[in-house]
Amino acid sequence: MGETLAKNKKAYHDFFIEEKFEAGMVLTGSEVKGIRAKRVNLKDSFIRFIGSEAFLFNAHIGRLDTTHRFYGHEERGSRKLLLHKKQLEKMLKSVNRDGYTIVPLQLYFNTRNLVKIQIAIAKGKQLHDKRQDLKAKDQKRDIARAMKDY
Repeated sequence: MGETLAKNKKAYHDFFIEEKFEAGMVLTGSEVKGIRAKRVNLKDSFIRFIGSEAFLFNAHIGRLDTTHRFYGHEERGSRKLLLHKKQLEKMLKSVNRDGYTIVPLQLYFNTRNLVKIQIAIAKGKQLHDKRQDLKAKDQKRDIARAMKDY
């Protein structure tokens, strides 16, 4: 995995991550330029299936000031994800049958400078699960602080 451009930290807080996948994205030139400038936000984005294809919705990719309006892109538009057929079938089955959801985790350039997105099959957390995670995180922080002073 190459340079990370955007992370979806909220996904780790709201979901139990089961299995991760790497997907390509269908992008225009102005979108790639916006991604290179790190004008990306995955916070409220989600993945839906239309037919048998996966699409990324609500991911914000900012437009550069130097981009002409005619060649610009829709900042929160839908973007098609490129996955293998077996991966798509596995995700579709888990979403339809088991009640899982597909969430984007991070956006990055791979070793060949192609934009890739890491997505995951995830199960939603209940409120008490989130509280337990926050409690464990606080305990780890306290232990690390005590060890540093020791």
